Amino acid sequence: MSLNLRQKQTECIARMLNLNQPINASSTTANEEVYKILIYDRFCQNILSPLIHVKDLRKHGVTLYFLIDKDRNPVHDVPAVYFVQPTPNNINRILSDASRSLYHSFHLNFSTSIPRPLLENLASGTLASDSIQRISKVHDQYLEFITLEDNLFSLADKSCFVQLNDPSAGDREIEGIVEKVVNGLFCVLATLAIVPIIRCPRGGPAEMVASALDQRLRDHLLSKNNLFSEAGNFVSSFQRPVLCIFDRNFELAVAIQHDFRYRPLVHDVLGLRLNRLNVQGEKGGMRSYELDSSDPFWAANGSLEFPAVAEEIETQLNKYKKDVDEVNKRTGGTHGAEFDGTDLIGNTKHLMNAVNSLPELTERKQVIDKHTNIATTLLSEIKQRALNNYVKTENAMMRGTLEWKDLLGVLKGPGTKMDKLRFAILYLISSETINQSEVDTVEAALRESEVDTAAFQYVKKIKALNASFASANSASRSNIVDWAEKLYGQSISAVTAGVKNLLSGDKQLALARAVEALIEGRPNPEIDSYLIFDPRAPKSGSGTSSSHLKGPFKEAIVFMIGGGNYVEYCSLQELSQQQQPPKHIIYGATELLTGVDFVEQLTVLGQKMGLGNVASTSSAQ
Repeated sequence: MSLNLRQKQTECIARMLNLNQPINASSTTANEEVYKILIYDRFCQNILSPLIHVKDLRKHGVTLYFLIDKDRNPVHDVPAVYFVQPTPNNINRILSDASRSLYHSFHLNFSTSIPRPLLENLASGTLASDSIQRISKVHDQYLEFITLEDNLFSLADKSCFVQLNDPSAGDREIEGIVEKVVNGLFCVLATLAIVPIIRCPRGGPAEMVASALDQRLRDHLLSKNNLFSEAGNFVSSFQRPVLCIFDRNFELAVAIQHDFRYRPLVHDVLGLRLNRLNVQGEKGGMRSYELDSSDPFWAANGSLEFPAVAEEIETQLNKYKKDVDEVNKRTGGTHGAEFDGTDLIGNTKHLMNAVNSLPELTERKQVIDKHTNIATTLLSEIKQRALNNYVKTENAMMRGTLEWKDLLGVLKGPGTKMDKLRFAILYLISSETINQSEVDTVEAALRESEVDTAAFQYVKKIKALNASFASANSASRSNIVDWAEKLYGQSISAVTAGVKNLLSGDKQLALARAVEALIEGRPNPEIDSYLIFDPRAPKSGSGTSSSHLKGPFKEAIVFMIGGGNYVEYCSLQELSQQQQPPKHIIYGATELLTGVDFVEQLTVLGQKMGLGNVASTSSAQ
């Protein structure tokens, strides 16, 4: 696929580690004769972590690596590669390192474009300390995003939902948040070297980001040596990808609900972060595992429901045992023995085959053991918290088929405080009209379990605002100046309007439906009002409905402002494979959130509005 974000970002990092020299086409490693030191900050460490392992660093000639804020000893005859965000603190630290001549030369790489004032500080500081000759190069790398899988990225922009929905946020703060998101998306597009057609719903943060990104791309395309010139001449619109920008309020339910598929379950229950998680080992102590595209089981089964994953682990284990028996039979080994290579006798040919199959069998066994351990830990949580029951009742509730007694049964049954709070909020979202006595009963059940109801009351308040906004006539609506109020107006409407088909029989989410319509480019009432921006077109044509910009598209980037999740990621990957021929969809978000993370942000917003009770949910995750 042409839009492989992980591959492109890895290539950029490899070039950076090679002192920004092109890497020999016949080799993926850098010039190993040049030994170097790598200095990074926390954010850039997180960018590197899912892409480059320690052994990969050595291939690129990196012998030592340090965090920039740690005290370091001089290594006078070695070049240092810095990979940091362009912040005043980092610039001051670089100036300090240069003035003390810690390294022979400094190759400075900023994760995004360095602002002019900071560049001037860097220049004047190195001149003042007579260390300017040590600065070999300064590069803007446009890598300020974290790629977790080939088609999944995050801007690691924390609490964006809270910041955008905070009633006390001023225009300047909102603009700052929008600018940060635009910068991250610009970095993704620069890394892919593409200028997409941009689509988004009208109003709220999605339009603000789309409009500002359109302007940023236009301004950049005016410069002669722009980052997109290498992508070739003007490409006809149907070959360009579409960038679909949404705001979390477009669909709140999916950010809160429990899911039974392997990827979302591992993320939500075990806290997958930067493709790593820690679980209890068989013999006590914690085991750390990596889950990414290099793990064939994770790549193949991440979208399956948990019971199917457990069956697949069993199947793989049986196949492994059979293959071990086969090798042992051929070489005269013991039937059913662990395959450790010590029991190999027999003719030379069989012996050679067995030796050759040893690494592959050992690797398979490690993968099976890893997922057996993860699945065992998950099963324990599922049983303890009755998570399968939450998934079943939430799906019934979203379809409007859940009995009231069953709803109360869940609130009074097993599960953490946070599980119950998530369930109660989904009840609010899925109710087309608010029945006050029912809501009071649900709230009382939460208080009985000592749950902080701030998030519940926040969603209730937003729903009431939404109802009053919907009943207001168009003249009074247009007089509402505060865009945050407009945002509240649309916040739950996408979820409540047609909530009965929100989770249709095939569980297709509202986001997947909208993206499918945008990719197909056929007239569709759900998306006909969406704005269109083409940064390559004359300004007057932007935001209009030029038919040739409506697709169909072979490739799409879907971006969620305010936090994404693995549930949406899985549903979009399934959508891409269902298309004929298969389409290519990349999913990104300001940050990846578990249901707990997102409800905690709703709780903060509730508390900012003076809602909730004193008890805390965070102690009972």
